[in-house]
Amino acid sequence: MNDTTTPHTTAPRPPVVVEDDSTAGIPRARYVARAFTDRPDPAPAPETAETLALVVSGLATNALHHGGGHYALHLSATADAVNVAVSDLDPAPPREHTPDLNDGTGGFEWHMIRRLTGNVTITPGPGRGKTIHARLTR
Repeated sequence: MNDTTTPHTTAPRPPVVVEDDSTAGIPRARYVARAFTDRPDPAPAPETAETLALVVSGLATNALHHGGGHYALHLSATADAVNVAVSDLDPAPPREHTPDLNDGTGGFEWHMIRRLTGNVTITPGPGRGKTIHARLTR
């Protein structure tokens, strides 16, 4: 018997881009992140979708509060990972500080992001800002 079939391959899907300058947009960014995990074939595990939503929420919140008040979110996927890139207007890298349990001044996001992702890198730009790249294994 001669098998001439070719394996099914899915063309890479274009990345998803979200831009915002309001904390009201953070729930939308989480929604977009969860919905994005339905796009790759095969889809990541459900817990990856929730982790992605947490990472996106933390990065967007930090960009708004500490990165100049505007962010651009880029989501993409490869065969083995879901990738998040959040660009903001401030070139300064995130600073780690002890989370505040009493005054509500935060400090949780950067710790959470670093713990939940397999790899976090920071690159200069675009322009005068920076982009934080986070990778979640599928």
